[in-house]
Amino acid sequence: MSDDRIDVGPIFTESGEATSLPRNELADGMLSPSVAYQLVHDEAMLDGNARLNLATFVTTYMDKEAKLLYAQTVDKNMIDKDEYPATAAIEERCWRILGNLWHVPDASDTIGTSTIGSSEACMLGGLALKRHWQQARKAAGKSIEKPNLVMSTAVQVCWEKFANYFEVEPRWVPVSDDHLFLDGHDLENYVDENTIGVVAIMGQTYTGAYEPVQEIAAKLDEIQEKTGLDVRIHVDGASGAFIAPFCQPELKWDFRVDRVASISTSGHKFGLVYPGVGWVVWRDTERLPESMVFHCAYLGGDMPTLALNFSRPGAQVLLQYYQFLRLGRAGYRAVQQNCLDVAQFLSAAIAEIGPFELVSKGDTIPVFAWRRKSDANPNWTLYDLEDRLRLKGWQVPAYPLPDNLADVTLQRIVVRNGLSRDLATKLLADIQTEVAFLESLDGPMPHAKRSASFHH
Repeated sequence: MSDDRIDVGPIFTESGEATSLPRNELADGMLSPSVAYQLVHDEAMLDGNARLNLATFVTTYMDKEAKLLYAQTVDKNMIDKDEYPATAAIEERCWRILGNLWHVPDASDTIGTSTIGSSEACMLGGLALKRHWQQARKAAGKSIEKPNLVMSTAVQVCWEKFANYFEVEPRWVPVSDDHLFLDGHDLENYVDENTIGVVAIMGQTYTGAYEPVQEIAAKLDEIQEKTGLDVRIHVDGASGAFIAPFCQPELKWDFRVDRVASISTSGHKFGLVYPGVGWVVWRDTERLPESMVFHCAYLGGDMPTLALNFSRPGAQVLLQYYQFLRLGRAGYRAVQQNCLDVAQFLSAAIAEIGPFELVSKGDTIPVFAWRRKSDANPNWTLYDLEDRLRLKGWQVPAYPLPDNLADVTLQRIVVRNGLSRDLATKLLADIQTEVAFLESLDGPMPHAKRSASFHH
């Protein structure tokens, strides 16, 4: 069978049906639903086991009631609030719940929205910062050319997209051994009158570390006192915004910090919902320029929309509300704390394995990373360990740090709901077995050349 044809096995076909189909163009005839299902199902089996994917932050487990709700609501279009007013009301309820969780100062004077994911939410937050800066510059009779946004080189790739798509200069603050994340250090060297804002990450992709929002805000206070520049913060809370309120409630990173203008998060990460849904909430309506709210006539009514996308699924919004109802504060705290406990169990055990030293230990979000010690056996790398673990079904990524630390390779585990202590014990045993195998090698382990960048 050639690569451009799909072989249809005889046990799936009915009399008279084709036994092969074109792969990259439509066939002339039809298939029965059962055959079409089987073909797609069988090809998808070649994907890895999502539950064993310890690279992704994205939810891979929901209970059977959630799956039933999902199946019953896949036809709802979130944009059509006229046709689906109950779903629209639930959407508003969800972002108001999050605003409350993040200590919004005045619940009657705030605004938010659901998005396809946290990337869209980040772009809306960044765009609001840009529009707000432009309005202030125009009112002062100043140029609106060359806006810039200050952020760590360890941000998620969506911020590179934002800078590219919305023509904002990224001011990259490099990570280093002394400053593995944005902490306010030397911030005055990056902020100027064209700075639209600063991005702080609650759960850095590379290591899981929280960037200290209070310290960044304090540095911006100093800069304003010296220069008069009033620069606000967007908190990219992709994972931490669903962890900190429940497991580190004393940590001030949200709207309790006056300079925080907006917060975004992923519902489909530690919001515990299947992809894709994100959320963004602004401190108050003043921080969201009216120019970003789009009004149009659609299917019989005025449709104010706040999103980059138009038609998008409403099912995930309903799943988010399902989780809010089902879990409440106690349930979210229990689920997230269990993930943190498993992460710290694993990180402590991996730290005891001879060649490794921890970079983070999973006590912020349940994500931790390690690297090889400088005197470790040169015959193998973390990429080799990644390959060996993949043979047993585990996906545990190895990757270089950005820019100044590009010669440092890390390996990382994301502990999500569904990775039990029992499964973690089996993973640990496999890591120990494969490290022992690699340590026994007489010479270098051959491995494929790796990409110079890590895609989150």
